[in-house]
Amino acid sequence: MKNGVMMQYFEWNLPNSGNLWKQLREDARHLHEIGVTAIWIPPAYKADEQQDEGYATYDLYDLGEFDQKGTVRTKYGTRQELQEAIDELHRNDIEVYLDAVMNHKCGGDYNEKFPVIEVDPDNREKNIGKVFEIEAATGYDFKGRNGKYSDFKYHWYHFSGISMPEDPDQTEHIYRIVGEGKSWSEGVDGENGNYDYLLGNDLDLDHPEVIQDLLHWGMWVAQELNLDGFRLDAIKHMKDLFVKQFLETVRASRQGRCFAVGEYWNNDFDSLENYLNTVGKELHLFDVPLHFKLYQASQQGRDFDMTNLTDDTLTARYPQNTVTFVDNHDSQHGSSLESQVKDWFKPSAYALILLMEKGYPCIFYGDYYGVKGKESPHRLILDILLDARRRYAYGRQDLYFDHPNTVGLIRMGDGEHPGSGLALLISNGDDGDKVMNVGKERKGEIWHDITGDRKEEIAIGDDGSARFPVSGGKAAVWVKKQ
Repeated sequence: MKNGVMMQYFEWNLPNSGNLWKQLREDARHLHEIGVTAIWIPPAYKADEQQDEGYATYDLYDLGEFDQKGTVRTKYGTRQELQEAIDELHRNDIEVYLDAVMNHKCGGDYNEKFPVIEVDPDNREKNIGKVFEIEAATGYDFKGRNGKYSDFKYHWYHFSGISMPEDPDQTEHIYRIVGEGKSWSEGVDGENGNYDYLLGNDLDLDHPEVIQDLLHWGMWVAQELNLDGFRLDAIKHMKDLFVKQFLETVRASRQGRCFAVGEYWNNDFDSLENYLNTVGKELHLFDVPLHFKLYQASQQGRDFDMTNLTDDTLTARYPQNTVTFVDNHDSQHGSSLESQVKDWFKPSAYALILLMEKGYPCIFYGDYYGVKGKESPHRLILDILLDARRRYAYGRQDLYFDHPNTVGLIRMGDGEHPGSGLALLISNGDDGDKVMNVGKERKGEIWHDITGDRKEEIAIGDDGSARFPVSGGKAAVWVKKQ
């Protein structure tokens, strides 16, 4: 979509108030007005406890409708409130992407006994000791739902592995479930030998009954909620060909309509490229390498070489399959994958992903609304940048990544958007400037910095060039003065 913007509409520390769906419904008009065109909502189904963010998944078919795990609503609200929020977003021309957690289940209803073998957590292909019998909560009967929407029940043989703390120091031990046809899935990330296992009861994505249930769920939830797509959680831990099959199946049921972005949390470009090729480029991936470039730039300050800011990123090589982001719930402070971009560099990072030509940008709830109820310092600049994306960020892009501390880019504008075109500069060191060309047809125009940081006005020369300044450690966005 032309200049689309996704927002991740949650952060890790939201209160267990049940109010998020109501808040989202009330916020729909505002989101449309600031230029948000799609919302990524958190896992909307029953977790193992009400306060869980939704990633400790219990029942995918319970969208806050049944009395299970001591609650009807989820952390975010009831099914009716969710549907009302989605309907209101659609009325405001905003798409909705559901966070789909299909790697594991938690909170089993009863214990079962079954054979396992312990594996080395640093090399899951290496067994420790011999096969023995264990007892764990791998039985799921979903009594509160009583067979509505699906009568499928889960048992130990539908999982490939589990983990349990058995030592006094609570060290986690990982066990591979043993049985006919049981093994770790292929087509997962090679970290730790085989990264099939992540947490909880790991779903066996080679088991035909598991595959069938998840395909049925995907078609069902897309239809029930009238979804526009999915954010696929933890795909580096899931069989790649299952992910491809899931998307093909859901899209066939939706007449081809189903956007998808996968979370493959790996900073290695080659791993992401191989994944895209394996799944036939059927989905977008979050540009994790670009995120880490932005994180490193914020950590290193003027010592970071800005000329390499976009090298070896998905945005540079596969822009048609890329969602760009600055931070999210996994990278934010206190999370297991913490790599939060420092506040001083965050406006520059967002200026880059929102104003450059390539990539589908995603802004983070915590950066716009705040974390733990504390107001974000970035909301004003994000409003300015979102407005700039909607009004000015069109046309051909020319990069001026030719200085280690001051880089820039030009968007030339187009005939469909009068007044469009811009010049972006970013500094991670001292005050800087750069001569950039915005086109001979703009000679004599007066340009100004819409961030409000630089107060001077710049006249475009006869050849279409001008020397655009930027303050040290900041971003400047220059556009024609209206």
